[in-house]
Order: sequence, then structure tokens, then C-alpha cells
Amino acid sequence: MPDLVVDGGDKLCVQLLIELRAQVRQAGPGAVIHLIASDPAAPVDLPAWCHLTGHTYLGPVEGAERATYALRVADPGDAPVQETQESRPWHVA
Repeated sequence: MPDLVVDGGDKLCVQLLIELRAQVRQAGPGAVIHLIASDPAAPVDLPAWCHLTGHTYLGPVEGAERATYALRVADPGDAPVQETQESRPWHVA
């Protein structure tokens, strides 16, 4: 069960990642977040963003009604976490 569900609706991945960035901070280390995303780039962009930032991409959520992807928020004590720029989620701060 996720700690937080972020419904990205029809937003493009760049917009989703900007929103997700804020939600990651709110959720805190170890939280599991489910991101609902219809953008066809999401299955590529989300794992890449997780790799960039240090969060763990858990993959697609099986049995979800809409395309949903899971990630676990990194704990800065366990692994290095990279912050990204607020309006540019592909650029490290």
C-alpha cells in the first residue's frame, strides 16, 4: 500500500516530475509513492529521474486501473540524494 498517491492525470512528464519533486519532500524518507501518469514517456522518464535523484524506482503497479508507477523515497542517511531544480526536474540543483 502506498504512503502517497499522486494523480498526474494528463500532464506531461516534465510537469509530473515538478509536482513529484514537491511530493517527495512532503512524504519523507522511505515513503512509497504511486504516480498515476498517462504520458507515454512516464515508464522511461520516471526510472531515469529516480536514478538521477537517488530514489528507488519500484516499477509499474500491477492491477491498477490506470497506468501507475511506484517509487520509494531515498533516505539521505542510506544513499546520496540529489535535489533537482524546482522548475527544471532534469537539472541537479
